[in-house]
Amino acid sequence: MNSTTVDPIWTQLGPGYCQVQFADLKQFVDYLYSDLLDFGTYIWRGQRCDSWKLKPTIDRLIRDARTSHAQSWDFTSQHLATFKRATRGRRNSITPAPTDENEWWALGQHHGLATPLLDWTSSPFVAAFFAFADLASDQTPNRAVFALHQPGVETMAKLARLEEEERREKRRDELKASGKSPGLLEWAMLEAKVEPEIVFVRPHSDDNQRLVAQGGLFTRSRTDLSVEDWVMKHQPNDDNGLTLLKCLVPDDDRSKCLQLLNRMNINPLSLFPDLLGASRYCNLHSEIENY
Repeated sequence: MNSTTVDPIWTQLGPGYCQVQFADLKQFVDYLYSDLLDFGTYIWRGQRCDSWKLKPTIDRLIRDARTSHAQSWDFTSQHLATFKRATRGRRNSITPAPTDENEWWALGQHHGLATPLLDWTSSPFVAAFFAFADLASDQTPNRAVFALHQPGVETMAKLARLEEEERREKRRDELKASGKSPGLLEWAMLEAKVEPEIVFVRPHSDDNQRLVAQGGLFTRSRTDLSVEDWVMKHQPNDDNGLTLLKCLVPDDDRSKCLQLLNRMNINPLSLFPDLLGASRYCNLHSEIENY
């Protein structure tokens, strides 16, 4: 397939959510340089399989916990408490322990902990590396690079929070007018603070070199919906903007993509400034000719 004669194929997947199929790596890179680099308010994420939803790793554990009738918020709280205890004597002794819950989650995220965070980066090229880096037998025909419009999501999350506050206030008024008392669970829900369903997390800890090297940040979701389903649910009807873009690049171009990124100094050595990065770099160097 010649990318010079085939235009990218755009598909509207839902409100605010589009997918674009590129013919090959060159077309994707050309499009980055000509158009997508102007997406200065977008953040990026790469995923190996184009069928994977934008959901955090802890969701699977929560689903398993629900089979034993555990509440998701209770499971998440206990999971974090267990991680805090397990890290005693294993963190950098010079750096103070994180004091913020999201800082703890970020620390765990980059050391293999299942968390409610989803990794993103400020660089589409770093996202492309994570999309193409790994090999697996269940690989889909395309790798996926997502672009998410941060200001748009923040606006939608704010509106959703205000709507929920209004709904709870209306319910409290109804109960007061009827003279009824809410049940214990409803009372707790009505009195709880309304948190945004999706927030952006930029940790300030100096003890996470990988986060700095990768230009990393996170989204944290307080809903069961994937990011793409949440966007389609909350995209305003009168807004035709592009909140989420899913770029599909053929898996056949994996070696070329990683070669190109290595020439740009986007490789395991630069993204993982530790022994893991050295090991992953050597593996790719041995696997890919002229890497």
